[in-house]
Amino acid sequence: MNHRSKLSVMAAGLVLILFFSLAESTTVRASEGKGGHDFLSVGVADILTMNTENAQEPQEEPADLGIDEKFEAEKERMEQELIMANVDNALNIRAQADEDSEKVGVLYKDCGGTILERNDGWTKLKSGSVTGWAKDEFLLFGEEAKEMAEDVGNWIVTLDTEAVRVRTDPSEEADTYGLLAYEDSVEFIDTVKDGWISVEFNDEVGYVNSDYVNVKFHIDEAESIEVIKAREREEEERRKKAEEEKRKANRGAVAADADELRLLGALIYCEAGNQSYDGMVGVGAVVMNRVKSGAYPNTIHSVIYASGQFTPAMTGKVARVYEGNVPSTCMQAAQAAINGETTVGGATHFKRAGKREGYVLGDHVFW
Repeated sequence: MNHRSKLSVMAAGLVLILFFSLAESTTVRASEGKGGHDFLSVGVADILTMNTENAQEPQEEPADLGIDEKFEAEKERMEQELIMANVDNALNIRAQADEDSEKVGVLYKDCGGTILERNDGWTKLKSGSVTGWAKDEFLLFGEEAKEMAEDVGNWIVTLDTEAVRVRTDPSEEADTYGLLAYEDSVEFIDTVKDGWISVEFNDEVGYVNSDYVNVKFHIDEAESIEVIKAREREEEERRKKAEEEKRKANRGAVAADADELRLLGALIYCEAGNQSYDGMVGVGAVVMNRVKSGAYPNTIHSVIYASGQFTPAMTGKVARVYEGNVPSTCMQAAQAAINGETTVGGATHFKRAGKREGYVLGDHVFW
């Protein structure tokens, strides 16, 4: 055997020794690892990719929740994360946990937010577009916050899909009022039967398949200082404009408050267009009672457009009605409310009648 042949035989022998050493080592490791794999029972490709210590079971997607489970999950979130303002008028929100820190927003009475952090008697919260710190002594937490929220807030339905039909009855065979798009939200009324809920849709009670929706509890939110200052600047401009229109009115022009009258009429149509005349006046009176109260902005426009207060104003529906056709009955009710008439006393809130105590007028309860 020549020198080259001897080297080949030696190399082959080394390869076999290494191969069987690797086999023995891998068999021991595999038998000790998760699953107890045997090296001799798998192929070479399996050996090269085997990693028993890091192997993981496939993760299953969580099952879709039913409507009752969605409500319970949201209620649990509320109790864990929700805070409510515990004040008579308004609570200052500051940039830092310090009374001398810059004020970044205002949390009004009956408004709330979400807890982000707590530190030494202060809570960092998020409410609407405002993030900042407030003192714990002016806040409610846990069950107390949840109870207040349920008293003054309302359930909102959002979609899990691109669009869903709103039907006249809780049946797939029923006619439709229209479609809800993904970005839309409507007020929840009740669970009517398995798989169906009722919602408020364009002043009608409609029905939606609950498989396609989520639920969220809506409460009034804070206003940022930027928004407040912008509104104050707008109010100053409106005051100057009103003075100019008043001067023109002496010459037969429209009254100075014609735009606010129309705006209030538009809101009344959006909130109570399907109610009795007394119900319309009641909604208008709520706005005027807020205008007269020190706890809210002091003009019709600023009350209606205060952040998180009236859903139709937030969604742009009031603006569309204002630019379109406001029914004469709604305008009459608006004028009556501006003149000081009320059918609900000094109420500053209303919602769909249900568990909330108060003065019930038509489909609404006022307090």
